[in-house]
Amino acid sequence: MLSAKDIGGLMAMMPAFATDDAADIRATSTVDVGKLHKGLDRMIHDGANVIAAAGSFGEFHTLLPDEFSMLAHETVAAVKKRVPVFVGVTSLNSREVVQKMKVVEKSGADGVLVGVPFYFPSTVDNAVRFFREIGEMFPKLNIMIYHNPTLHNIKIPVEAFIEITKNPAVIGMKDSHRDLPEFLKLQKIVRGKMSVFVMQTQYFALADLGAAGFWSIDAWMGPWPQLALRDAVQRGDRELAEAITLDMMPAPGVPVDMSWRETASKIATKLAGYVDPGPLRPPFLDIPEAVIERQKKRVERWKQLCAKYRSPVPKAQAV
Repeated sequence: MLSAKDIGGLMAMMPAFATDDAADIRATSTVDVGKLHKGLDRMIHDGANVIAAAGSFGEFHTLLPDEFSMLAHETVAAVKKRVPVFVGVTSLNSREVVQKMKVVEKSGADGVLVGVPFYFPSTVDNAVRFFREIGEMFPKLNIMIYHNPTLHNIKIPVEAFIEITKNPAVIGMKDSHRDLPEFLKLQKIVRGKMSVFVMQTQYFALADLGAAGFWSIDAWMGPWPQLALRDAVQRGDRELAEAITLDMMPAPGVPVDMSWRETASKIATKLAGYVDPGPLRPPFLDIPEAVIERQKKRVERWKQLCAKYRSPVPKAQAV
């Protein structure tokens, strides 16, 4: 078992590397093992601290059960215990979460990334009960809460973590939905019990206040800005960390369409060429031309940032 102090730094939110025929609605085995191993090996070699598979960007919602199982097992096989691995098990209902957790447990992953079942909004009491029950059922799996109120239809209030943190299996949370006062209140409850990973552009401001690390989708276009940010924060170079954070902000005048964020990010990842995530899976196939054009501009800008911040990076240190 891990503890909160064992996870921090850059958490790379992994795409579900797809075979060339993955866009075909008839395809039944669309996890490209070769692309997955090659992509993960590069990301870990370059310095990522934690790998998280099967999140929203990781297309958990488009994978068949056998594909999910393959993704979980091959992710663990590719990582080879070099860094902690969390596999996403968020689902429409609690029983499906349990079935996925059984798969993850057999895979040898360090833990699960799991949000509250989300088809209908949950009450806070039911959300707390959900985390308690899965923790009791799988005492050897570390739990990282995936807190995404926009997609999961519930914002877990700070006070709920008084109860949630009684479960020692809950050691982390992916969260970007707290303002500063709320984040400070959260830290009073979870400090030493849970490592909170914030959005990459929040890390500079919140690291000194308790954020253990940050999650990133953009790292799969090339992780050098994220690695430079992590290292600048860790050595106390606030001026550089602030500059990198400002560079990571969306370009002025370029709208951020949240309805296409994860899908568009896979397009951008493929265009950037750092890894090959493969094609999109159904039903996300007909992409507006305006979305594609924005991704081309985004990639062009990101490549400039990679060139700006790329330097010899030491191997990932234990956080």
